[in-house]
Amino acid sequence: MELPVIWFIAISVLWIGYFVLEGFDFGVGTLLPFMGKRNSVDRRVAINSIGPVWDANEVWLLTAGGAMFAAFPAWYASLFSGFYVPLFAILIALILRGVAFEYRGKRDSDTWRTWWDRAIFFGSAVPALLWGVAFANIVQGVAMDSDHIVTASTVDLLNPYALLGGLTTLSLFTLHGAIFLTLKTDGPVRVRARRAALVVACVAVPAGAGFLLWTQAAHGGPWTLPLVVVAAAALVGGVVAAWRGREGWSFAFTALTILTAVAALFGTLFPNVLPSTTDPAFSLTVENASSADYTLTVMTWVAVVFLPLVLLYQGWSYWVFRRRVTGASVTGASVTGASVTGESVTATGEGPGHGDGAGDRSVPVP
Repeated sequence: MELPVIWFIAISVLWIGYFVLEGFDFGVGTLLPFMGKRNSVDRRVAINSIGPVWDANEVWLLTAGGAMFAAFPAWYASLFSGFYVPLFAILIALILRGVAFEYRGKRDSDTWRTWWDRAIFFGSAVPALLWGVAFANIVQGVAMDSDHIVTASTVDLLNPYALLGGLTTLSLFTLHGAIFLTLKTDGPVRVRARRAALVVACVAVPAGAGFLLWTQAAHGGPWTLPLVVVAAAALVGGVVAAWRGREGWSFAFTALTILTAVAALFGTLFPNVLPSTTDPAFSLTVENASSADYTLTVMTWVAVVFLPLVLLYQGWSYWVFRRRVTGASVTGASVTGASVTGESVTATGEGPGHGDGAGDRSVPVP
């Protein structure tokens, strides 16, 4: 297998890892306003469920972008210039979201936390929507001239297929996040998250099925059809498992849905990396967009050495912080010091010195 093809597959895997892992982060952030009354302990439970892992999950995006830049510089240049507005909006949203996680608990003020909660919501929902819009346009193709300069406008990117892709990623990531909360939390947050998962599924299932069928009919081939079928079946299986309270299976199914759906998108794209709707001859392909063989060879050896170390470290971090998060664990209060009412958990220690925000990375108490 040629090196450009190997690196196309590697970049596909990096994007798959990013969407599977960061997908539930986005989902938790999008659901934050619905996880409890304003500034309640329940919201802190939701935030702390992703506190130890959200920034590590974003490393997959940095790695995917860096690999595209090094392995396919022409693809990177055309994509990031032609999709400048949506990608810039994603960047601003991710920065705002990261700042909100770290600064939410720096002041003991309801107003302060309310504004940062809004930042977390928008910083999660906007990328979840725009990544779907961007990748749908990549698969469908954009107007591009012979110099590989994208001539499509931002309005052109907001076509029906791309908007359906955005709705699919937004609803699917929200569903993935809701199921993650049922798996990672306990108490009222877990109850609300299970309810939210069933509600969001009413949008995620038809949107996802419609987008996958449209993709397969318009751009797919015989070998992408099994991926589409598995993705659709896993999505339905995840919803059924969530309804039955099988949280581990439900999360595995939604992760499999994202994995196979993104793999199908890259499968329909190959051997192109950015098709041109102006003239197929202007399209960027794996061959004409790649770096020299020497560059790809060096990158391959670096990946072989360091990628396993990164995977081991991230797997270890998930194992260390595997326990459920509760209201008592984020406030430092004992179980007997909290009052569980069925809709909220109240405990002392609302101030920033008691782990209010994602910066609190302590292991939940048993």
